[in-house]
Amino acid sequence: MKRFASLFLAALACLMLVSVTSVQAAPAAKTAARTAAKPASMTASRAAPDSLELLTKAVARDSSKWDNLYKLGLILMDRDRPLDAQRVLFKANTVRPAHVPTLVNLGAAYDALGQAAQAQASYNAALKIAPEDTVANCRLASSLYSTGDYGKAIDILRGLISRNPNAYCAYFTLGVAFADAGIYRDAIRMWEKVVAIAPTSPEAMSAKESIDVLQRVLQSNQH
Repeated sequence: MKRFASLFLAALACLMLVSVTSVQAAPAAKTAARTAAKPASMTASRAAPDSLELLTKAVARDSSKWDNLYKLGLILMDRDRPLDAQRVLFKANTVRPAHVPTLVNLGAAYDALGQAAQAQASYNAALKIAPEDTVANCRLASSLYSTGDYGKAIDILRGLISRNPNAYCAYFTLGVAFADAGIYRDAIRMWEKVVAIAPTSPEAMSAKESIDVLQRVLQSNQH
């Protein structure tokens, strides 16, 4: 069975690139994927066109200022430049250790580069500081899932939901796992939770489109 695992990492480079087992369902996976690789602290709107250039110059002049490093790292992730983002966020983490969003975004950069071990170490470092951080938990679960540790990934997501029923990223990622396994009705149910909890989130938009595709796949299978 073809799994999401390899595409999951590619998606973390951009919110979470997902590929469904069924070729017919692939558009749903690709839609869900776009949600997963955005930087953990980046807003929906992109940075101003000249922000990348300005921040690059500012960091070149003085690489000791954490805020410039962090903002530059987020923009680089948003521009699909994970290698550059990893280098900048690594420096940001050196300048200001134990900042959870920096660690989570650094992990996302590692995942985008296919370096799952380093990514998971970064997420776990964040979780040592903030055990209930929803983004860190969801990204760790996604990374584990992408490397075949399905049981541990699902346990993390279910544990997060039991402690925080509004952790919509956990429902989103569970939906991806169910779709990967071909359990489309449960995938739809998980994505419906995302829409109910956070209707204006990027995940909800992705979930709606994915639900529509999977529903059409189910209907076609009945004929």
